[in-house]
Amino acid sequence: MDDPLVGQTLDSRYRVDARIAAGGMATVYRAVDTRLDRVLALKVMHPALAADGAFVDRFIREAKSVARLAHPNVVAVFDQGTHGPYTYLAMEYVSGCTLRDVLRERGALQPRAALDILEPVLAALGSAHRAGFVHRDMKPENVLIGDDGRVKVADFGLVRSVGSVTNTTGSVLGTVSYLAPEQIQNGVTDTRVDVYACGVVLYEMLTGSKPHTGDNPAQVLYRHLGEDVPPPSAAVPGLPAVLDELVAQATARDPGLRPYDAAALLGLVLDARAQLGEAELDLVPPQARAQERTAAEDRTSVIPRPVAPHSAPLSHTSRLAAPPLPPAGPRRPRRRGLLLVVVGVLLSLSLGTSVWYISSGQFTKVPNLLGKTEVDAKSRLSDAGLGVKRVDRKFSDSFAKGTVMNTDPSGGKRIRGNGAVTLTISRGPEVVVVPDLKGKPLEAAKAELASAGLAAGALTQAFSQDVAQGSVISTDPPGGQKRPLDTEVKLLVSKGRPVPVPSVTGKPVDQARSILEDLGLKVATAPEQVNSPSPAGAVANQSIGAGTQAATGDTVTLTVSKGPRQIPVPDVTGQEVDAAKKTLEGLGFKVKVDRPFLSFSNTIDSQSVPAGQNAAEGSTITIRTKGL
Repeated sequence: MDDPLVGQTLDSRYRVDARIAAGGMATVYRAVDTRLDRVLALKVMHPALAADGAFVDRFIREAKSVARLAHPNVVAVFDQGTHGPYTYLAMEYVSGCTLRDVLRERGALQPRAALDILEPVLAALGSAHRAGFVHRDMKPENVLIGDDGRVKVADFGLVRSVGSVTNTTGSVLGTVSYLAPEQIQNGVTDTRVDVYACGVVLYEMLTGSKPHTGDNPAQVLYRHLGEDVPPPSAAVPGLPAVLDELVAQATARDPGLRPYDAAALLGLVLDARAQLGEAELDLVPPQARAQERTAAEDRTSVIPRPVAPHSAPLSHTSRLAAPPLPPAGPRRPRRRGLLLVVVGVLLSLSLGTSVWYISSGQFTKVPNLLGKTEVDAKSRLSDAGLGVKRVDRKFSDSFAKGTVMNTDPSGGKRIRGNGAVTLTISRGPEVVVVPDLKGKPLEAAKAELASAGLAAGALTQAFSQDVAQGSVISTDPPGGQKRPLDTEVKLLVSKGRPVPVPSVTGKPVDQARSILEDLGLKVATAPEQVNSPSPAGAVANQSIGAGTQAATGDTVTLTVSKGPRQIPVPDVTGQEVDAAKKTLEGLGFKVKVDRPFLSFSNTIDSQSVPAGQNAAEGSTITIRTKGL
């Protein structure tokens, strides 16, 4: 079914172009901010939840929380608002894919790629943790990898202050495969639940599968409570022990044994990377070990909190022997101190490590299309296996009209092999000169305006002694003036020299036709005749009145008379003069009053046409008053 929001504009600003993804609480759309002319993502709460004050508060809290973070590895929030039944967040649009997409297509990743993704994720979360926020729903779906290789953390919709309790009614929010044991058992969430989730994500990147699976979410929850996350090397032989220990530290069931926040875990990750050689970082895992992931495990859900079995206390069972302490000396402490400094710097700066190589073969370069015609550009994109997302048109003084002036992504940038490119086509210079159209036939004038990038506007006509009929007398604005492209130009078109129309009413039709045609007018006859004072066969009426100015070639329609209408004359004798006149004139007669000499009577004594006899409409009836 069509999404009712697609095509709408929220708050007279955000035009919704397409739906990107849908979840249990909100739907994400690609939209355009028409005020700033930029593409962004709109996260719209499901209308059914908009009546729930708690959900609305969470939505608004997400906007405020992420806006405060302002970290380059966090998807930025630009605006928050409400439009009718829709509550929305306007967010940064990241063109690319999610870590979940990569894992589905590639399975397990090389350690180098896994760490390259994990480090910016931890930098983003570390910034959030230091600001007092916990994400609470870390998973591959919320790790975005842009077409330029930049990694960003999305969906802070479940964000809460450090130490807050998720729910007091026995339910937990989140995705079951990444929930920490304390989240499941008692609902307490602090920075260490994000650390646990990141450890699970690291395990999944290294092995291609989740550490705990089950036939339903409840089974997965119980395994998180009662079982340690296994070492990745058990699934992928050859993985270095330092990576096993890193996963073990991050996913310790006892939160007290985990790094206290993402910044601390980032320090351990950097330390682990420093201990790995190039061959260990580039170890190619067997892709056959990737397991199928179920939708039930991947979806963020609200589920009952199970009671932990007695056999699963919240304690950490060491899965690996602790690494030996380094020999005494200044080198190790100095390197540890240096790592802490590096972690602090990375928390404030973007970890922009390019990770495009994890999807090698899925990306291609956008061809350089600047200056190409629109047809040529579309053909070159098609040859490269790319599509056209949309075509925008803007003014340009540098690029010829109809040629490509910009692409998004730009030429040379990497894009997914089945991706699409936005083309911006030049409309030519923003200002053009209005052509001089005086004396040019109307159709030729319209064509010249279109060629100049202007439009024919309102059309009016006037008589002219020197401009031929049907040609342009003048334009508004006049020729020679500069106007923006697509400006409408009003046209005044000549009706030719004026022809005074004579009166032909009452004349025989043939005579009237001859008079009018000699003046250059056309003559037509109305299909039906009418009664009129004119004699039968004469002109009763003309469509263009006498004394009016017409143009050569204008048509005058003549209505032929059937002669006067015959009307029965009523008896008005005995009536007062005024009443008798009113009766007769109302029937279409003319009335003449005849008063005898020295008569002072006002009563009608006789009438010239006897009562009951017909008389022609418009004829005169004489009425006489009583004499002495």
